[in-house]
Amino acid sequence: MIEWISPAGMIGAAIGFLIGLVNFKTIGGYVTAKLRETDRSTNAAEKADYERRIRIFRVALFTLTVIAFPIIGYLFGTTVSTMFE
Repeated sequence: MIEWISPAGMIGAAIGFLIGLVNFKTIGGYVTAKLRETDRSTNAAEKADYERRIRIFRVALFTLTVIAFPIIGYLFGTTVSTMFE
């Protein structure tokens, strides 16, 4: 196994991924539904722009949760494992 990959860090990354995925699904679904309720578009161009903005929000939320949480989990796992050596 590669020496610089910490097993505790990988466990932390897996837990972080799961937490991020659950967070993305719940928060993303709720906010997207609420945003679609407030849509006051009067024509197709406005509707398309509103949907584009929702997609941008979902990509940003995905990046912050499903990508950042595993990184934080990895760092947390390696930190905790070095505390008990």
